[in-house]
Amino acid sequence: MNIKLRDPKNLMKLSKLGSFHQSKLSFLRSFLNEFKDWQYKRDLFELDEKGYGRAVYSFSKKNRTYSLVCFANEISDEERSDRVIATKWDAAFALHDGVPTKKDLDRLFVNVPKQEIGRLSYKELTLSRANKSVRMFEHVIENLSKGIQPNTELLSKVGYLYRTTAVYGSGKFGLADRFRIKNREEICGPFRLEMMLVYLVRQFTFDQVNHIAKHKNPNTAVELDENICRNLGIGNSTGLGMAPFIVNHPILLNNWILARETALKKIREIEKASKDEFNIFKRCLVKSFKNVINWNTDSDFQNKKIKQLTSDLEKFILFINEDFVYENPFPYNKIYTWAEENVSDECIEYIVSMMMEPYDDIVNPLIKKMSSEEDKYFNIPINRTIEELRNIIEKRYSEILKIDFKKKENNENFWFISKNKEEPRLANRFEMDGSNLEQPLAIARDIKKLYEVIFTQKNSLKIGKFLKNNNNLRHVVRRAFIAEKFPYAEIQDNTIGSKLMPIDMLRLKLSFFGAIKFDPRSDKWLRICMFQGAPLPADLKSFDNHWIYNSLN
Repeated sequence: MNIKLRDPKNLMKLSKLGSFHQSKLSFLRSFLNEFKDWQYKRDLFELDEKGYGRAVYSFSKKNRTYSLVCFANEISDEERSDRVIATKWDAAFALHDGVPTKKDLDRLFVNVPKQEIGRLSYKELTLSRANKSVRMFEHVIENLSKGIQPNTELLSKVGYLYRTTAVYGSGKFGLADRFRIKNREEICGPFRLEMMLVYLVRQFTFDQVNHIAKHKNPNTAVELDENICRNLGIGNSTGLGMAPFIVNHPILLNNWILARETALKKIREIEKASKDEFNIFKRCLVKSFKNVINWNTDSDFQNKKIKQLTSDLEKFILFINEDFVYENPFPYNKIYTWAEENVSDECIEYIVSMMMEPYDDIVNPLIKKMSSEEDKYFNIPINRTIEELRNIIEKRYSEILKIDFKKKENNENFWFISKNKEEPRLANRFEMDGSNLEQPLAIARDIKKLYEVIFTQKNSLKIGKFLKNNNNLRHVVRRAFIAEKFPYAEIQDNTIGSKLMPIDMLRLKLSFFGAIKFDPRSDKWLRICMFQGAPLPADLKSFDNHWIYNSLN
C-alpha cells in the first residue's frame, strides 16, 4: 500500500495546525534521548536560608560541557509579572558554554538578572527567567517543612512550581550566534539548548524547595518525593513573540511538518503490526487519557476543545476495544481512516501522535531531518520566468488566492515590533496608528498581490528583470520558489484577518517543543507545561520512553 502525504491545502490551515499535540518528534523528548548518556552534575549550590543565591548545573561528555547558571532573587509580589514588560523575576538563568570561572559567575551575576538590558557574551548560549507559582511553591515548602508530602491532587491542577516567561537564544542580547555551535552533533536538532535549559531549571526548582524547607524546620523537614518530582514540569507563559517564527522560517516549518507527515505515512503503510507494538499504542492511549481529563483551563475556547476531545477519545477507545482487530492488514491505516470519518481535528491529531509511540525505527531517523540551513535556499532564481512563477503560485497557494483582500475583515490586522521590548505584536489596522511599521508577515495578502501583478507581465519575462521594477515583492517571490521545493513551508491561511486566532500559531510551535496542557489566557497568549512526567537526571541512563503519559494521579 502506498499512502500519500496529507495535502498541505488542508493540513496547513491554522485551525488544523492549532490542533497538534506533542509526539515522539517533540524537541524535549528527543533532547532527553540525545543527552541520556551525558554526565549530570550539580556543581555549585549557594543559596541562603530563604532560597536566594546562585547555583550551577551541568551536562558533560568527553571534552564538552554545558552549564546552567542560576540566580534566585528576592522580589515582592507587586514586582512579579508574567508580562514581557516585567523587569524583575524570581529567578534568572543562562546556559554557559563550558565550565564557568569565578570571573564568569561574577559577570553573569551582574547581567543575567537584568535579562534584556544585561550584556551577555559568546560564552552564553541561552537566556531565561522564571517566576514562582507562588501558591504551589509555598504549599510544597510548608508541607515538606512539617515532614509531609504536598497534596498531589492540588499539584496536578497546575503541574509546576515555576514558569518561564521567555527563553532566548541564537544571538539575542549578545548570546552566541548559531554559526558558532551549529556543527555540534549533539545539538543539531532544533532548540536542543533551550530544552536543556528548561530541563535543568526544573531540577533547580526541586533543589530550591528542599533547601528552603530544610532551613525552615531542620528537625522535621523531608525532601520532595521523587515520584512527585517526576510528575512536575516547568510552566511557561508564551505570547505573540513566538508566533512570527513559523512565518519567518518556512523551510524549518516544512521540515517539522514533513517529519510528522512522513512518520504518519510510513506507519499507515505497516501491513502487519506485532502484538507488542499494538499494546504500546493502546497503553499510551489509555494512560494519556488521564492527562486529558486533568487538563485544566479557564478558557471557554479551550474547554470546548477539551470536551470534544474527551468525548471523541471515549468513542475511539470503545472502537479499539470492541470493533478493531489489529491482526488485520494495515491496522493503522484503518485507525486513521476511522478517525478522519468519526472525530474532530483535535482528536485526529492526538491519535496521529499516539500512532508514533511504538515505532522508534520510523521516528528517530526523521528527527535528524528537522533542522535546516535555510540560507542556502534564499537565493532567487532570476533566470526563471513569470510563467513558471505563476504556475507555482497556482499550485502551492490555491487556498490563498481565494481570499478577497478588498474586504475589510480580511485586512484587519497588522504585525509590528514593539519599541520597548522589541517583541512582535498585533494591532487593528483601522483602530490603531502604526501600520506604516508593518512587518512582512502578511504572506497571504502579499502572495495575492504578487499574483495580480504578474498577470500584467509577459510570460517570458525573467524574474530578475521583474524584480528591478517590483522590489517590494521580492520577499514573496523568494517564498514562492521556496514553496515550490518545500510543500509544507506555508500556512494556507490569512495571518492578518479578523478571524485569526494567534494561539493556533503558538500551539503549533509549542506542540513541536513538547508542551502539554495548553491554557489560553486570551487569543494572544497562553500557559503550558513542559517536562511533566519526565525522568529526573538520575534516571537518564534508563527511563521509560513514554514518560510523557505519566500522571500525578
